[in-house]
Amino acid sequence: MTDTIHLLVERYGLIAIFLGCLAEGESAAILGGFFAHQHVFAASNAFGAAFLGAFIGDTLFFLAGRRFSDHAWVVRLRGKPGFSHAYALVRAHPALYVLGNRFVYGFRLVGGVAAGLSGIAVSKFVLLNALSALVWAAAFTGLGYVFGLGAEQIFGAALAKHEKLLAGLGIGLASSFAGWYLAHRLVRRHRD
Repeated sequence: MTDTIHLLVERYGLIAIFLGCLAEGESAAILGGFFAHQHVFAASNAFGAAFLGAFIGDTLFFLAGRRFSDHAWVVRLRGKPGFSHAYALVRAHPALYVLGNRFVYGFRLVGGVAAGLSGIAVSKFVLLNALSALVWAAAFTGLGYVFGLGAEQIFGAALAKHEKLLAGLGIGLASSFAGWYLAHRLVRRHRD
């Protein structure tokens, strides 16, 4: 069973990283860095998949806000907690907002749409988004790579295939839970 899962990770892991990074992809990028350290795929490929997913995802959310502002999905996002705050921030500090938006867990989807509704020039958004995605992908795949170093210290230099998968799963679950918990706390604090 673990051989089948490992084969799937080798074959489709980069696609999964790309798809995971289209929205809230911190966990996917961290896993990409971890598996790159374990030589499941090249570190540059993990970084590239995370960068492209983050860049394309935020660009799509921006374009959705820009072109489809009356669509039911965009209207629903406008009603989410934090949207009015995101919109005010992007209007006040557009460049800083685009650069920092992806680093706030739970904010990327709403933030991209808010940026699209704000009137930022498309060329300015694309340039700032590319720079932000570059830093973000390097930071989170790098973090996963460091987790790989830690796993090596715990399990030894030659991790077995099943140990790689279990460690990767643990890292993915832990980072997802931590992100969810922090976002939940921020929303609760904002409501109070």
